[in-house]
Amino acid sequence: MGEVYRARDSVLKREVAIKVLPSFVSRDPDRLSRFEKEAQAAAALDHPNILAVHQFGVFDGAAYLVSELLVGKSLRHALQRGPLPVRKAIDYGIQIAHGLAAAHDHGIIHRDLKPENLFITKDGRIKILDFGLAKLIQLQTDSDGNAPTLTLGTDPGMVMGTAGYMSPEQVRGQSVDHRTDIFAFGATLYEMLSGRRAFQRSTSAETMTAILNDDPPSISQTGANIPSALQRVVNRCLEKDPEHRFHSASDLAFALDALSDSGASPAVATKTPPRRWPGRTLVWSTALIAVICLAAAAWFEIARNAAVPLRILEYTQLTHNGHAGYVLGTDGSRLYLIHFNAPSIEEVAVSGGEIEPIPSIKLPNARLMGVSPDGSTLLVLSVRSETPSAPLYTVQIVGGAHRYLADITPYSGTWSPDGKLVAYTTPNGDLNVVNSDGSGAHKLASVGDEAYVLSWSPDGRTIRFSKNLESLWEVTSSGSNLHQFLPGWHPSEEKCCGRWSASGEFFAFLVGPLGPTKVPQAQIYALDERRALFRHPAKDPIRLTSGPMEWSLPIFSNDGKRIFATGSTRRGELVRLDAQSKQFQPFLGGISADLISFSKDSHFVAYVTYPDGILWRANWDGSDRVQLTSPSLSPQSSPAWSPDGTQLVFEAPSPQGPHVWIVSPMGGSPQRLLPEDSGPETQPSWSPDGRKITFSTGNIGSRESQIRILDLANRQISTLPGSDGKFVPRWSPDGQFINAASIDGSTIYVFDTKTQHWSALNTGPHAFALWSSDSRSIYFLRWTADPAILRIPATGGEAKLVVSLKFPYAGTLGLWFGLDPTNAPLMLRDASTTDVYAMTLEEK
Repeated sequence: MGEVYRARDSVLKREVAIKVLPSFVSRDPDRLSRFEKEAQAAAALDHPNILAVHQFGVFDGAAYLVSELLVGKSLRHALQRGPLPVRKAIDYGIQIAHGLAAAHDHGIIHRDLKPENLFITKDGRIKILDFGLAKLIQLQTDSDGNAPTLTLGTDPGMVMGTAGYMSPEQVRGQSVDHRTDIFAFGATLYEMLSGRRAFQRSTSAETMTAILNDDPPSISQTGANIPSALQRVVNRCLEKDPEHRFHSASDLAFALDALSDSGASPAVATKTPPRRWPGRTLVWSTALIAVICLAAAAWFEIARNAAVPLRILEYTQLTHNGHAGYVLGTDGSRLYLIHFNAPSIEEVAVSGGEIEPIPSIKLPNARLMGVSPDGSTLLVLSVRSETPSAPLYTVQIVGGAHRYLADITPYSGTWSPDGKLVAYTTPNGDLNVVNSDGSGAHKLASVGDEAYVLSWSPDGRTIRFSKNLESLWEVTSSGSNLHQFLPGWHPSEEKCCGRWSASGEFFAFLVGPLGPTKVPQAQIYALDERRALFRHPAKDPIRLTSGPMEWSLPIFSNDGKRIFATGSTRRGELVRLDAQSKQFQPFLGGISADLISFSKDSHFVAYVTYPDGILWRANWDGSDRVQLTSPSLSPQSSPAWSPDGTQLVFEAPSPQGPHVWIVSPMGGSPQRLLPEDSGPETQPSWSPDGRKITFSTGNIGSRESQIRILDLANRQISTLPGSDGKFVPRWSPDGQFINAASIDGSTIYVFDTKTQHWSALNTGPHAFALWSSDSRSIYFLRWTADPAILRIPATGGEAKLVVSLKFPYAGTLGLWFGLDPTNAPLMLRDASTTDVYAMTLEEK
């Protein structure tokens, strides 16, 4: 798969491997684009059994990949000496299975797993190579059927893989999932144990025919002394029907782990005649039988618990308009939807069809909050523009009769399982309860922060909710024992938005990231909370969904056999306002990217791809792209070019808060601009003379924020006078002014570096205050009821309309607006799709 060179990373002082890809990859733009996406996916896999990918780029027309340098040998090389010892084969198998499980959890499938793509390091660690990349390489098939076959992607009907290790579904050209890797694993494990390939014929066509129709010879027939339990693991991996294989690589690792713990090597025991105890034979026999039966029952229960308790068998798309709302509840026959950006309540049949508004809702600006347990009543918030409070109502679906409950702007609400009570949270962090007739309102507990998506357990004992859409919490229905739910599980991930199944046996919820606008879109997990003999509720949730689609709040069907949720695929189209037609037209090929900035000489452009959040540098026309960051370091501000074009600074999050990072536009590892112990830094801007960098110390809404200036010559930091409560500093191109935003985003402030005074430009709610190239005007985005781009003189005056925005827009920060060097506005047009899906469940 190309030539590999040993190199040294001069920045991080480490040895690396550089793989130069075949020329046909670089010459094919479509294939190169797919390879970039696969390289990004591979770089996101941080696992000890997967080769670490550091960087991807193109140099002089040649695509290359930088990865960790491995010392050791390939598994193919190790197998040239014959089969491996059983214990070593199991150890390697466990490591491979763990690596596969980590990748599958990220929605990534290898598709070409084989001994050539498995590497054994000197310390005995297995590394999976070319994960997610092999599918893009086209080579001539060898006569023995062991070279990769042709592929141009992952569409059904295209055959890809290596003939001797392909699954039957790959041979047929059908769609594949993670179970195709399990089949290839089985063929590889068979070879490790027997020293022979499971499927090998004289030609690739005959090999594929054998995969479809023949079972490999039993490993015991090869002369290897293999435990029968291990043979069954291999056979299950090699099942022709994917449904009969292990359901996940995690299950496979568990099965091999059990063999490892029990000692998989066969042994012959020396039998000693038992000593007989006259008169006690019957007693001991009875006790022994009881112990065996108890052990068998325990083993059966443990084995049943070890299997995945819940998984999705099928996805069914219920709506097809591409802009459906989010499912908030069901009455059994219909689903009720809400749009977060518009006050509307809609419905659609659980079998699918057209989305319709609910005609009985007469309340102004009605926002759905929940559906009663019997499905007859909605919990609705009526938003008022003239007052900050918003009353909470119950509304009968048939007839529209409504009843007032409270008037303190609830954040979230839910019914008790018997429908007699309504719980709701308030902006000041209180959890309140009121009778469904509006009487008896009282405080149940103090949550201490913003709480969303309340869910009352079917047994009526527990209320769960999401605090700040970041973590799950629970409290008893009497208001006691408030504590975080699953505190130690995936602590770095955002968790929110859960619902119980009607039986209370499963709790499904979302795991982030949830996005900058806090719209609940992520992947769905479920926790098995069933209790039985030898069974306790599971400690860790299981992942139900994966892949590029993001999901909203999961809602169980009334019978618990399906989950309804809104699935979204986020994408944007970069557009630029054409001066002649006054219409937005695709820019840089309409790529899905924002946070764009241009070098001072306009020869280069830096941008962040949406929604994966990766920083790239390219030529003005978009060619010669170089990846500068990984998905784990996602910029939250437009990268600022140094005037000499040799460095970029940008804001990115970290566990300690937002910080400013610096990176070379030619590639390399980004570094912190300031020491680790410095406070939060946001929105950096480079002075036109290249001597200073400004940044703010807090996000919008924080009164503690100030604007700081870093002097690059002496590394001294000073505070801009009068900058308390101001954000997002931007230096004017002539270097005389710095603009900044107010706390509420309604005012643009301009600081004159000569007079050391601030002036205010009253713009109303705005975002992205950008200087014109001549420093005379400031452009900004009005994102309220009548979205538009406007321009205002830097010295004050009336803002004038540049262009009204008649299309939906998107961005890494929820929205984005930029300028090219000619002052032409740039936007990211929203090209996302959102529809409702039903997921059929299989429960074990």
